[in-house]
Amino acid sequence: MKFGPATPDDAIGGVTVHTLRQGTFVLKKGTIIGPVEVEALNRAGVKEVVVVRLDDGDVSEDEAAADVAKAVAGDGVTVERAFTGRANLFASRAGVLVIDRVAVNRINNVDEAITFATLSAYKPVVQGEMIATVKLIPFGVEAKLRDAAIAAAGGGVLRVAPYSIKRVGIVSTMLPGLAPKVIDKTLRVTAERIAPAGATIIADRRVTHDQTVLSAAITEILDLGAELVIVFGASAIADRRDVIPAALTDAGGVVQHFGMPVDPGNLLLIGKARGVPVLGAPGCARSPVENGFDWVLMRLLAGLKVARRDLTGMGVGGLLMEIVTRPQPRISPATDTNSNIAAVVLAAGRSTRMGGPNKLLAELNGKPLVRIVAEQVLASKASSVTVVTGHEAREVERALRGLNVTFVYNPDFSTGLAGSVRTGISTVPKEAGGALICLGDMPLVDAQLLDRLIAAFAPDRGMLIAVPVSDGRRGNPVLWSRRFFGELMSLEGDVGACHLLARHAEAVAEVSVDAHGAFFDIDTPQALAAVQRG
Repeated sequence: MKFGPATPDDAIGGVTVHTLRQGTFVLKKGTIIGPVEVEALNRAGVKEVVVVRLDDGDVSEDEAAADVAKAVAGDGVTVERAFTGRANLFASRAGVLVIDRVAVNRINNVDEAITFATLSAYKPVVQGEMIATVKLIPFGVEAKLRDAAIAAAGGGVLRVAPYSIKRVGIVSTMLPGLAPKVIDKTLRVTAERIAPAGATIIADRRVTHDQTVLSAAITEILDLGAELVIVFGASAIADRRDVIPAALTDAGGVVQHFGMPVDPGNLLLIGKARGVPVLGAPGCARSPVENGFDWVLMRLLAGLKVARRDLTGMGVGGLLMEIVTRPQPRISPATDTNSNIAAVVLAAGRSTRMGGPNKLLAELNGKPLVRIVAEQVLASKASSVTVVTGHEAREVERALRGLNVTFVYNPDFSTGLAGSVRTGISTVPKEAGGALICLGDMPLVDAQLLDRLIAAFAPDRGMLIAVPVSDGRRGNPVLWSRRFFGELMSLEGDVGACHLLARHAEAVAEVSVDAHGAFFDIDTPQALAAVQRG
């Protein structure tokens, strides 16, 4: 392949290497120079253009990319028409992407001119998803290099294994203290997890955490025709001789491997009974957040064998840092405790539902509501108190005169609650491990409740959010770990953070309360009159 500058007349048949601009004239990179282009170049006063020309024995970038892409595409993979030296490959069906990593490396070692990139091996993909690309760096390449890349492929390098297991059985063990709603949620999460594979839960059983009883339940699920059995234990598997592996053995099965170098997901067990794969799920599998359980589950649903060497090979990349309940490097151990919790009182609202007066300034037992709230927060174990003001800020500050609080003004108070949350969170002292978000219109929340929330906050045990609960309902205030400050800072509009509680359900500590103070906010004249009457 020849490369270099040429006059317009001598460039005929060449391909432009760079986009050329001169005045209003533009000639794009990759253009084949013909008589029309020569005339335009001369008219624009261009004296020289850099082009490439293929020699005998060379093939164009598009031809080479297309040929290599066709060589690497296996079952369940389609190849898009090559363009500008790139041929993209797509999944023609849903399934799990299987890649010959050694062959990929062989192809990329043929020559720097030929590159081949893929998604991660064993990634679940959907039909139409781009899974790989072949890109030629120069505008052409020697045919012998193209041929060497094809030979290095040695056949299909990547394929999409279709989902083949459709019937899943679930057994959940129970111990005192495990709420039925936990199992209900686990079933919902599991159903959602396997739905992309076209699989469904054909049966679920809830039994005591006992070896004999569990063994019988596994046998029953197998008799019903389950193609995969998942056991969710009320207590984590601690040893190969524990209840779940022992029950699997009693049911005529075998334990193939226990434990995996993926966190969360360490305590996964994989076995088999009557030729059917059986999974002892780690506790993190109850959460919809990706964890090691997903990595194994999706492979099994695609009918792929998961051997011991497959599990032990998951260590690189196996530390899933996005799991919020795991300690993170950016959080100092000294601050990630309940010994230093800041409080933020939201007092910026316009009280629109009150029909005029600022509800925070309305009096109860001779004190403004916002002062009652602030005094209770100050009486708690909160290390500092910040009051976010906005509407009638001076009046609110006057109502809190003499109290040891810090004021911060939210200029966007009219846009809704989220702006006040962002303003308050942004001023929390750096040494605080979390923040209690309190509402200025909830005068019946007392210091005792706030202290109970602080006591329930236990980052070392994964309890990163503390919330009051009564009869299944969640109230206010809510204590948030510093780990969630980034998400709280992204809130918009007149909405709170309820969706974050749902997203991080595994990190929530529920504090049982009566159905009064934590659920009573004063939004209307009627609510104010009711609390004034006592």
